[in-house]
Amino acid sequence: MTSAAPATVTAYVTDVRCHEHTLPGHVENADRLRAVHFRIAESGLEKRLLKLTPEPISDAQILSVHTEDYLNNVLKWSETQRGIMIGADTYALPQTLSIARLSAGAALRAVDAVLSGEAHNAFAATRPPGHHAVPDMAMGFCLLANVSLAVRHAQKQHGIGKVMIVDYDVHHGNGTQEIFYADPNVLFLSTHQSPWYPGTGMIEETGTGPGVGATINVPLPAGVGDKGFSAVYEQIVWAAARRFQPELILVSAGFDSHWRDPLGQLKLSLSGYAHLSRELIRMAQSLCQGRIVFVMEGGYDLEVLSHGMLNVAYALLGDSTLSDPVGAASIRAESDVSRVIQRVKDAHSL
Repeated sequence: MTSAAPATVTAYVTDVRCHEHTLPGHVENADRLRAVHFRIAESGLEKRLLKLTPEPISDAQILSVHTEDYLNNVLKWSETQRGIMIGADTYALPQTLSIARLSAGAALRAVDAVLSGEAHNAFAATRPPGHHAVPDMAMGFCLLANVSLAVRHAQKQHGIGKVMIVDYDVHHGNGTQEIFYADPNVLFLSTHQSPWYPGTGMIEETGTGPGVGATINVPLPAGVGDKGFSAVYEQIVWAAARRFQPELILVSAGFDSHWRDPLGQLKLSLSGYAHLSRELIRMAQSLCQGRIVFVMEGGYDLEVLSHGMLNVAYALLGDSTLSDPVGAASIRAESDVSRVIQRVKDAHSL
């Protein structure tokens, strides 16, 4: 008799304390994470997931990515009585620093679970998001660079050499790019709407110094849809991953590329998103022993965000289940991305 393959252990890292950073009326509020918590619980998946609680990250860990001046500014935010706005879009409240430490800690805990062998793969349902946070500034609803901090943790604490970050949020992860722009050991690959906030992420932005070629941007026109994204993954993402040979994959999982999201126009469906997630999991299985971590970023339609994260959980567990109550977008034709794909391939010799 042959024994059955062991069940996949998927870590689910989250914390209800992340609800405490919230500003009523702001699009990035606690209801986003509450919706995800509700959907995972309602699905019955919690009993199959390894649920883990994060710890807040330390000042030293913050300084692995952010500047000391920025940390000092963040510390001052906690002294405010009513909170402040940072730029036009990001808020900080007295409790924000402690919650931002916890949000980043969720990404680190997920990485620890996978690299220690505690779990085969993991996802972190957390907020505030992080991919817009640059070394010396908060922006785009982001306070600390969650995924970037997790990468540095994997390198410093677990001896990981090469990490691939894939960002499928509708907005370019300018913070992640800036942090690793000169680092040849971190491949950052972003698909994002362009022109769109924050105005970065052009094909020509490929890295600097020893990091030239380790930043791959795929700026997409509005209306790309499922087929266009699938072509990008087939022709660019797979080729880049095979050439880079990562030891770990991290995903900045933003669900604002969905057709119903109020902040994006890329027209992905939940089915299309699930396909991307499954392709990334297949990449990890093929290239780095299945070691992959998804970290929640954007997504501002609560139903879409919650089902999107649920589909990530299904995919990580190896289930074929797809949860898509809203279906595909009603568009006459998807935007042609063949020229963008060819330009990216030419820029990176893919």
